[in-house]
Amino acid sequence: MNGKSFVTVVVLLLVVMVGSASFFIVQESQVALLLRLGKIDDANSEPGIHPKWPIVQNVILFDRRIQTLDAQPQRFLTSEKKFVEVDSYVKWRISDVAQYYRSTKGSLDTTSRLLAERINAALRDEFAKRTIQEVISGERAEIMQTLARDANEKAADLGVEIVDVRVKQIDFPADISERIYERMRTERQRVASELRAQGAEAAEKIRADADRQRTEILADAYREAEQIRGEGDATAADVYAKAFQKNAEFYSFWRSLKAYREVFQSGGSLMLLDPNSEFFRYFKDRQGAK
Repeated sequence: MNGKSFVTVVVLLLVVMVGSASFFIVQESQVALLLRLGKIDDANSEPGIHPKWPIVQNVILFDRRIQTLDAQPQRFLTSEKKFVEVDSYVKWRISDVAQYYRSTKGSLDTTSRLLAERINAALRDEFAKRTIQEVISGERAEIMQTLARDANEKAADLGVEIVDVRVKQIDFPADISERIYERMRTERQRVASELRAQGAEAAEKIRADADRQRTEILADAYREAEQIRGEGDATAADVYAKAFQKNAEFYSFWRSLKAYREVFQSGGSLMLLDPNSEFFRYFKDRQGAK
C-alpha cells in the first residue's frame, strides 16, 4: 500500500468515526438527555436517530419504563398511638428527564432513597389519621389512592411520576405482636373456661334430670308391677278358691303332695314330728281321714 492509499484509508476511518460520533440512537424503552460540556442542552425523549456534535456534546440514556421500588418495612404510628409495621412498594417512571438528572444525577440509588423518604412521609401522614381497624379494612383502597396522589405531588421535584403505591403487609412489630397474641390466648382461654363451666353445668342439669326421670320411671314400673302382681295373686287365689270349692278333697291332697315334695326334695332332711300330725294324714289313709 502506497502513501496515497494509506492516507485515503485514514481519512475514511476518521470520517466514519466522526460520523458515528455525530449521531445517537434512542430506543423505544429509553429517554435521552443531551449534555453540552456537562450542562443540559436538550432533553430528547423521541425514539430514533438524532444528531449531536462530537466531543462537545454527549448523551445519557435512561430507562423510561415503569420501575419498582420495594422499600424496607417501616414503623408508623396510628391515631390510637399504636405502632404498625408496614411493608410497601412503589411503581414509578421518569416524567421529566432534565429535572430527574438535576435532582438525582441519574443515580437509581439516589432516586430510591429520595422516593422512599417521600413515600414514608406520605404513609406516616395517612396512618396517623386512622385506627388500626381502618387501615386493614375497607378503607385500604382509599388510603392507597390518597397515598399515590400525595406521593406523586411530593415526587414532582424529582422529575418522576408515581404510578402506584401498594401496601403488601401491615403487621405489629415482633415485641408488640407477642404481647397481643398472649392477650388473645388469655382471652380465648378465659372464654374456653366459661364455655366448659357452662357445659359442665348443663351436663349436671341433664344428669340430675335423667336421674329424676329414672327414679320416676322405676317407681312407676314398680308400682305397676306390684299392681299386676297383686291382680295376678288375686286371680290365682280366686282360681284356687273355685278349684277348692269344686273338689276340696283333691285340692287338699294336691297341697299335701306339694308340701311333701318341697320338704323331701333335698334327700337328707330330718324331721321330728308327732306321727299323728296333720302333715302325715295321707300317709296313714289315702282318703286323708283323720
